[in-house]
Amino acid sequence: MTDDLTAPAGIVLVMHGGREASTEPTSALQLAVLRMIPLTRAIAAAVRGSGVEVRRPRFRVRGWNGAQASPVADLGLLLDEIRTRYEDVPVALVGHSMGGRAVLRAAGHPSVRAVAGLASWVPAGEPVAQLAGRRVLLVHGSADTLTRPGDTWAYAERARAVCPVTALEVLGGDHPMIRRAGLWHALAAEFVRSSFGLAPSGATTIPVPTCEPGRVTLT
Repeated sequence: MTDDLTAPAGIVLVMHGGREASTEPTSALQLAVLRMIPLTRAIAAAVRGSGVEVRRPRFRVRGWNGAQASPVADLGLLLDEIRTRYEDVPVALVGHSMGGRAVLRAAGHPSVRAVAGLASWVPAGEPVAQLAGRRVLLVHGSADTLTRPGDTWAYAERARAVCPVTALEVLGGDHPMIRRAGLWHALAAEFVRSSFGLAPSGATTIPVPTCEPGRVTLT
């Protein structure tokens, strides 16, 4: 049983990208890991003073690795540890690229309240049933040449069978979220704020999640 005086009001896990197949250990200096630093800082700034903790853990290995779904297993362990220590403290997941696929897969964990996939790798057939009851944000750049924006929009349509989804296209946005980085960061930060019931910052507006087909393009 946790001590309510030390329990955070919520926890955000920001998860990095990787490769389709690799058992190489991750390191703090890999580009996919480093790219999450400014994103994490933006989210932390948005929830400062609320009691929500923002964490940037690393997957153990760089690859998804087929049926092993290595990062999903890592996330499951992290979420179990959080639930064991803090019981019902809510968690929001934010993931980029392979990390986006991982957080969407892990969304069914009972601690998860909301999940955001940024430039996610979501191939055809990726399951969606685990998203039921969650707040879901999907963002993809129109100029992404590593993961396919069309796969994200198809995933959003499948997901809308089980939950409302906010699907946003960043016009000109690239895979590493370098182009229009401020917009990427603001979208993730505002989504996290709203997921924990915090008042809008006024800097960026997130469209209302919908079960209707389509996406909003941000120019």
